[in-house]
Amino acid sequence: MSSVSQYAMLYETTRVVMPLKHGQKVYCQLLLDSSRYKLAEKLAGERNLRVTAMLRDFVYTTLAQIAPEEYGTAEEADKQAWTESVQRRVQGRMRSKQQKSEPDKDA
Repeated sequence: MSSVSQYAMLYETTRVVMPLKHGQKVYCQLLLDSSRYKLAEKLAGERNLRVTAMLRDFVYTTLAQIAPEEYGTAEEADKQAWTESVQRRVQGRMRSKQQKSEPDKDA
């Protein structure tokens, strides 16, 4: 089997699988034509933004415009997930500090 067909087979088998997750976020691969990407790169540079950050803002803005009620619900759910994530991190750090400050029982 050629490497091209191996990649094609990998693509066919992985595209139906759940998207890759990173914490509470989901990776989304986006292919842009070269000239339009260069335009996005130029616009992002003028705004002191990363291209990916600017494109993410574009997607969120468009979603809010075409489905405002659903977008609001999704945005609130994401904010709640973020708050819970921060709380878990803070609690984990507090537990870690408490464990470090406890005297060693084996000594």
